[in-house]
Amino acid sequence: MSTPMLSAADEAVALDLAPRLHRVEVAAHLIGVKRSTAYEEIRLGRLRTVRVGRRRLVPTEYIEEYIDLLKREADQAVA
Repeated sequence: MSTPMLSAADEAVALDLAPRLHRVEVAAHLIGVKRSTAYEEIRLGRLRTVRVGRRRLVPTEYIEEYIDLLKREADQAVA
């Protein structure tokens, strides 16, 4: 059975439906660290979050910002 191909418009709709807020555990998995490490980075202010009610969530853009921070730190360590 083959996978149906998505048109460009369908693909754009699918991307819009992708979750933009992630539980800390999911964000940790996406970054590639343990949950405790993610919470430590949040505590240090290095990984930003938002509150929705009592839940702490990590927007996709904050995950990307954190990865960019790690890249900059790695570049500075090499220089």
